[in-house]
Amino acid sequence: MRERQGLEDGIKAVETSERELADNIELIELGEAENDPSIIADAEAAIVALKGDIRKRQINSMLSGEADGNDTYVEVHAGAGGTESQDWANMLLRMYTRWAEKNGRKVELLEVHDGEEAGIKSATILVKGEQSYGWLKTESGVHRLVRISPYDSSARRHTSFASIWVYPVVDDSIDIEINESDCRIDTYRAQGAGGQHINTTDSAVRITHIPSGIVVQCQNERSQHKNRAAAWDMLRSRLYEAELERREAAAMATESTKKDIGWGHQIRSYVLQPYQLVKDLRTGVESTDPQTVLNGELNDFMEAALAQRLGGEAVDVADID
Repeated sequence: MRERQGLEDGIKAVETSERELADNIELIELGEAENDPSIIADAEAAIVALKGDIRKRQINSMLSGEADGNDTYVEVHAGAGGTESQDWANMLLRMYTRWAEKNGRKVELLEVHDGEEAGIKSATILVKGEQSYGWLKTESGVHRLVRISPYDSSARRHTSFASIWVYPVVDDSIDIEINESDCRIDTYRAQGAGGQHINTTDSAVRITHIPSGIVVQCQNERSQHKNRAAAWDMLRSRLYEAELERREAAAMATESTKKDIGWGHQIRSYVLQPYQLVKDLRTGVESTDPQTVLNGELNDFMEAALAQRLGGEAVDVADID
């Protein structure tokens, strides 16, 4: 029913756009026949507004993948380089958090490993909101920063790298088939605090998926039934993530967007000194205002990457110094 409703809404949107375009063209012809510039101006303004609406629908049509409508996890990992790369990883974490907040999404910080002096070694956030994975999925890859280091007393220019990895939260809309004969289910007594019942009955559940070797376990709930259901959900998510990684690995054979966190593998470069420029090395999209980009203005880059992925046309883009 959800798929049917989406298709009906899409068809109605196209029909409405066609009707509005035809009506405004008729108004322009009427204004020209009656020599009334105000009618022509109003109709032309309506067509410009209609163009913007169609652009939004075109972008939404690019977010029709299996998991595009889901919430998403975003992982940030600092590359080699110590404090410089760890500070850059922290800047990227802030950038994606700002993007989510500006676009009406909620962000939960799930885990963070702080750097020794500044920044972070790694972090994971959960971005909640409509089509969060669809928008963010093209951000996976290595990001490069060039700047005068605030940690260098000689004020030398440094290049730092950090990687972003995006994967969706699995929900009931994604059908993952698991053959129960491929799984071994063990029950055992939960450990730790939880009261007399939880510690004296075999309420904890461990499921081992034999073909993949994936093991999940749950002991948070008081009943074995609830723990079993939660463990199956966890297994579904792990298997889906493994399938995404397999697909990504196959894609990397031709794209090489997520390899070593270092030179030659970056998808985007951010230059703060000696000039100001952000350049996407897949699409060629640029911005001469890095601070705005680092404050979360990423939609232009995301839209271009989505359009390229949909069209499948590679662009030969030279990196910047």
